[in-house]
Amino acid sequence: MSNAMWGGRYASGPAAVMEDINVSIDFDKRLYRQDIAGSKAHAAMLRAQGIVSAADEAAIQKGLDQVLAEIEAGSFTFKRSLEDIHMNVEARLAEIIGAPAGRLHTARSRNDQVATDFKLWVRDAVDGLDAQLKDLARALAEKALAEAATVMPGFTHLQVAQPTTFGHHLMAYVEMVGRDRTRLADARRRLNECPLGAAALCGTSFPIDRHATAAALGFDRPTANSLDSVADRDFVMETLAAATITAVHLSRLAEEIVIWCSSPFSFIRLSDAFSTGSSIMPQKRNPDAAELVRAKVGRVLGGFTAIVTVLKGLPLTYQKDMQEDKEPTMDALTSLSLAIAAMAGMVRDMSANAGVMKKAAGQGYSTATDLADWCVRSLDIPFRDSHHIAARCVGLASERGVPLHKLSLAELQSVDKRITADVFSVLSVARSVASRVSYGGTAPKNVRAQARRWLKKLAD
Repeated sequence: MSNAMWGGRYASGPAAVMEDINVSIDFDKRLYRQDIAGSKAHAAMLRAQGIVSAADEAAIQKGLDQVLAEIEAGSFTFKRSLEDIHMNVEARLAEIIGAPAGRLHTARSRNDQVATDFKLWVRDAVDGLDAQLKDLARALAEKALAEAATVMPGFTHLQVAQPTTFGHHLMAYVEMVGRDRTRLADARRRLNECPLGAAALCGTSFPIDRHATAAALGFDRPTANSLDSVADRDFVMETLAAATITAVHLSRLAEEIVIWCSSPFSFIRLSDAFSTGSSIMPQKRNPDAAELVRAKVGRVLGGFTAIVTVLKGLPLTYQKDMQEDKEPTMDALTSLSLAIAAMAGMVRDMSANAGVMKKAAGQGYSTATDLADWCVRSLDIPFRDSHHIAARCVGLASERGVPLHKLSLAELQSVDKRITADVFSVLSVARSVASRVSYGGTAPKNVRAQARRWLKKLAD
């Protein structure tokens, strides 16, 4: 008996291990909507071009609608013996409508079919991620607006550097998310060309209309080279590269949330909705959601690495290696979607411990730069000289065991007699924050303006 899929060339079925390594239905069944959409567009084009009859096309369309309904109802039986989503759909279509189902595969191959299906799936995933990232940016900007004047320490090298505000800190992530969205948009724009009609690799002799199928499926145009059409997985690599950068940004914020929640910091609090307990230590409140978001970057980066490794040595055109593109991509983008949702929830949930933050902002002589800047403005001396004066004042405060603003005027003048009482106007953390009015600076009025600008943009 010949193989049902491969025709008369093969007289017997595959070995058991061959079926196990070759089958993809276990994961590519997630492409069912895209596969059926592609088949419906292809059938309509075949009818318009006079390649199949109107009666056959009508039967195909009706049968595909039934297959879709069965899958979505959960009554469809996926068969591993049929390898993939394409053959499962086509086989069931044949059971429903009989002979006309055999005409559907005219002028196409599983090679261009899977490339089209996967592009549609990735495009849908990118659209979903963009909507989620927009929501995350809105959550961050709303929280930033509310916390625009909440003073906290800014860090370099994880050491207290200068006072900033919680709102300004959160707005930094709004900017990152904004860039993440543009990278995904770029990837989407480049992937939006339709491979359908490239057939196995060299096109077809049938008078098909590839522009019609491309338009029907929402693509900008058909792909221009049939070999590239079936061999290309750049759209996967580029999307996963953008997704990896997004995951890194989420991981950085997640790490900060973990730090901020820790007892030595206690900058923020997450409610019970985003915290877990310990099976042995009743006092524990663990930021597990943040920790898991932090870990998801491994799965996203792992997906990108897997795809690059699969493709790096493949000659043109389609190779069976490329079947390994779907599982890591689907896992990576699904993991990223979950991480974005969790992060948006945590951002909306967390509350700032303003008093703790403000106290920490004053540690480590964080207004030393403000003292140096004051010397430049008020004493008309070069910054390098003022830097030395400020450093000596910090040393004196350290010896006395007090913050800078607690040194007396006499003590400050012992470092440089030109210092006046006006210096105290810049030494508090609140005044330091308010003074940084340069574009992009941390002054609360700047933060409010930037938050409102972003919220207006995100409302569109």
